[in-house]
Amino acid sequence: HAVSESKGCDDCLEQLYPYLDRELSADELVAVQTHLSHCVGCDDVFVLERVFLDQVRDRATSETCPPAVRERLIIRIREDARRSS
Repeated sequence: HAVSESKGCDDCLEQLYPYLDRELSADELVAVQTHLSHCVGCDDVFVLERVFLDQVRDRATSETCPPAVRERLIIRIREDARRSS
């Protein structure tokens, strides 16, 4: 992108995680979406990060802890909580 666009890109990239976490105001959201529609470089970064976060979330939530392990963890957490209070 051109040098004149760099501030727009910097501003947009600062909004990456708030955008992905849906924490932007309506005005901020429009500004980011407008920039992304005109800037392939920033759009690629946003898409890559979204795909990465989706994969992390899917992998982190696809496995469940076996019941016996879960029960031992709960007991340990409760014991630790009692000792620290």
